[in-house]
Amino acid sequence: MNTPIVRLFGLVIVLFAVLVGFTSRWAVFEADALRDNPNNRRILFEEQRIKRGLIRAADGTVLAANRKLPQDRYERRYPTGELFAHPVGFTSLDRGRTGLEDYYNDPLTGRRTDAIGALERLLGPQDVGDDLRTTLDPQAQEIAFQQLGDRNGAVVALDVKTGAVRVMAATPSYDPNDPAKAQTFNRATQGRFPPGSTMKVVTATAALDSGEFTPDSRVSGENGKVISGTPLQNFAGEDFGDITLTDALTNSVNTAWASVAEKLGKETMAEYMKRYGFFQDPPMDYPDEQMVPSGEVGRRNRLLSPTSGQIDVGRMAIGQDKLLVTPVQMATVAQTVANGGVRMKPRLVQKIVDPDGRTIDEPLPEEAERVMSEESANALATMMQNVVEQGTGTAARLEGVDVSGKTGTAEVGDGTDDLWFIGFTDQVAVVAMLERQTGGTGGETAAPIAAEVLRALGEG
Repeated sequence: MNTPIVRLFGLVIVLFAVLVGFTSRWAVFEADALRDNPNNRRILFEEQRIKRGLIRAADGTVLAANRKLPQDRYERRYPTGELFAHPVGFTSLDRGRTGLEDYYNDPLTGRRTDAIGALERLLGPQDVGDDLRTTLDPQAQEIAFQQLGDRNGAVVALDVKTGAVRVMAATPSYDPNDPAKAQTFNRATQGRFPPGSTMKVVTATAALDSGEFTPDSRVSGENGKVISGTPLQNFAGEDFGDITLTDALTNSVNTAWASVAEKLGKETMAEYMKRYGFFQDPPMDYPDEQMVPSGEVGRRNRLLSPTSGQIDVGRMAIGQDKLLVTPVQMATVAQTVANGGVRMKPRLVQKIVDPDGRTIDEPLPEEAERVMSEESANALATMMQNVVEQGTGTAARLEGVDVSGKTGTAEVGDGTDDLWFIGFTDQVAVVAMLERQTGGTGGETAAPIAAEVLRALGEG
């Protein structure tokens, strides 16, 4: 056979293989990625012909509905405006999709991935989507917004046993009915802030569960103690002397907890932080690009290894150093302690309902990890209850209900502070955070917000 002809034939085969490969890539292997690409406006335009499923609050309140347009098209309307803008998100030809509108786009547009869905696609495209029933509580969400007012901050409340998100409020919010002007930054899931003394709950977990300490262990609360070669001050320079670990938490003694962390070491602290979910996005039904992990942050906003030589473990353990966390992460910390040491995956949607009213998916509560023993969790819960009863968190007390908590006042460095409270009852875990406030402490300012949200959720 003529050699040039053989070479030409081989080239044709190669080119044909490349053509098949690239065609298969977009049509088969990366079809979902192409469809979900926010820059793919063709898909968004086609989806305007579908009457998207409704999104409802836990009590049935409509959070996302549809308005009929000419030429058998629909556009989204959001009756509650900015109140649920961050968790629900929006869908728009100009801005794409965010929030639950993005994460649950398939069921909302009637697209299913099971065998029945494949059969339906053969019979023709769906013109109506499935409804979502969320876990969000409208009354408590509104109370959270009222309490935050015109201050930048966030409130998150989780069901202790299931991880269901009862409240996700972040300010400033935006009007999802006008997404062209929307500033969609969600402080609850994307904002990273120094946690201050709320981090002492994580340190206390490591101390108790490792067996190195008990609630009655004696520690030194001496002011000005040298930590990593530099003297560390307690709040207002107070000197506590020899105290129990419980008293160290009740009075939020910096030097005592920094010394505890130095004794535990970076490896132990890193292990318990990982168990709590630090260093990774929260395992929540929410878009990955709208969540960030918590941890020690270095240059260019990159997470440091938890055992890095750049980390001052003593100061990290009290919420200082380079530690930055999200409110949803700290809500998870509170939920875990309240749940006997078991961390649950936060969930915003409780069920998916088809146009005929049938429940087609009702996800069960899902355990993320056992962080500590039940004995350790119960001991820590008692220590945190002491914080609310007679320590820095008394503003979070509720009539007839046991509340456990921890306050935090994190110096930002410009004369302002980030103010925190994390806490829980038997049923609800909550975090309240106010960003860059002048004056006040977490106990004075954030704790009352948490108390009001707990009341709105039927606690007290």
